[in-house]
Amino acid sequence: MDRPGGTAASTRRAVSALCFAVTTMSVLQAAVVPMIPTMSAQLGAGPAEIGWVLTANLLAAAICTPVLGKLADRRGGRRVLIGILVVVVLGSVLCVLATSLPLLVIGRVLQGSAFAIFPIGVAVLRRTTDQRRLTHAIGLMSGMMAGGAGLGMVAAGVLVADDGPYQRVFWMLLALSVVSLAWVSVAVPATPGAAVPGPGADVAGVLLLAVGLCAVLLALAEGPRRSAGTAVGVGVGGLACLVLWCLHERRTGAPLVPPRALAGRRVTPAHIAAALVGAAMYFQFLGIAQFVQAAPEVAGYGFGASVLAASVVFLLPGAGAGFAAAAVSGRLVHRFRGDRVLAAMCIVGVIAFVVLVVARDRPWQLIAAAVVVNVFVSGSYAALPSLVTDAVPAADTAVANGVNAIARIVGSSIASATVASLFAALTVAGGAHPAGTAYGLVFALGGAAAGAAGLVGLMSRPARPGAETVVLTPASTPGRRVRAGTPGSTGRGAPRDRLPR
Repeated sequence: MDRPGGTAASTRRAVSALCFAVTTMSVLQAAVVPMIPTMSAQLGAGPAEIGWVLTANLLAAAICTPVLGKLADRRGGRRVLIGILVVVVLGSVLCVLATSLPLLVIGRVLQGSAFAIFPIGVAVLRRTTDQRRLTHAIGLMSGMMAGGAGLGMVAAGVLVADDGPYQRVFWMLLALSVVSLAWVSVAVPATPGAAVPGPGADVAGVLLLAVGLCAVLLALAEGPRRSAGTAVGVGVGGLACLVLWCLHERRTGAPLVPPRALAGRRVTPAHIAAALVGAAMYFQFLGIAQFVQAAPEVAGYGFGASVLAASVVFLLPGAGAGFAAAAVSGRLVHRFRGDRVLAAMCIVGVIAFVVLVVARDRPWQLIAAAVVVNVFVSGSYAALPSLVTDAVPAADTAVANGVNAIARIVGSSIASATVASLFAALTVAGGAHPAGTAYGLVFALGGAAAGAAGLVGLMSRPARPGAETVVLTPASTPGRRVRAGTPGSTGRGAPRDRLPR
């Protein structure tokens, strides 16, 4: 894993720092989910108001990720990573000190910038790691992101057990952010930005993307708590803005997200698969966490587990399995190709969700299924960046993986809104608890999302050797055709800086 001017040891330190930073980002996202009831009680906020702790973070992440990814592609990844982590530290301090909901939401907005760490980290690895070990490094970092989500939920359950103050979790997040900032500052090498001619900022693109993503995510996050007409109207308006944004990006001379990073024969399936994997992960997290806490004498199912027991007994083994899978997923991607690894992992995920649908009577059944689902998620997250990275030029690595990260956010939001709607529509015990059939539907949807991700991911396979490809150029200039395997190719499918026609 040598890099120019460095040693294998220094490169390993850089990979370790990026893995820790990505894990921190994932914990920042997931640790707040099980704390929502605790924060609602301790701040005296209703369900609609406290939901903004999650919604504001997702909105900030969706807007910042492509913008910061583009900035890293142009200016260099290390300096942008350090800037992001400084903002995350400030946001964590604000969350620790906040005594009111508005200040807490502002802190969560600042923490939302952390979502850009992963795509920028992939871009740094691409520029500092040789091709032979690049897929392993990206796979390891991706798996740490998947495992970090489970770890965050477990840690939150432990820290707020027995009605402990929610600030304990934000103290943990602050400590992780400070360590990440220090580690990245000393271990990640500086990388040059790409020399991109033309205007330096696509202001119209940023505004259209921000409005469109905000509207869509608001419709998904707030839809279950608002009228159907309002949610649909906001969502349709957001989709219209995103369509206008896509048209604008194709016509402008210096787009925020180049068309080749957004759509294409290979990159589009990878983005769709990312959304489906993100949805499957949340179907499992939300379904299991609520199922095991239900009291069987009231709901007719569940195990009456406390928040602590749900975290340690039911979720911790899955988080550990996700980290273990991360250690080998990158090697699998390098040996067997990303689309095949993704398909295989999705088959594993479907099997686990089938178990959750038909067998939920014993604790060990849910624990085993959660372990297998986390292996599926970790392996899939390792394969997806490889598909995206091999499909775009090096200059677009961060922004393309940023779009892929947004796809995961959207998928997770869709799953969260779907679970909330199903649990509200299908109830027992006078409407106080979701019906058992609601959980069956949630897990069935998780299996369907996992299976669809595998099928879609196979569409992102590399071009056959010798296949004709086309170099993407501005709209005013025709693309030129070349043969796969020409100089600049990765040697495994389409050339690194060219896309299949």
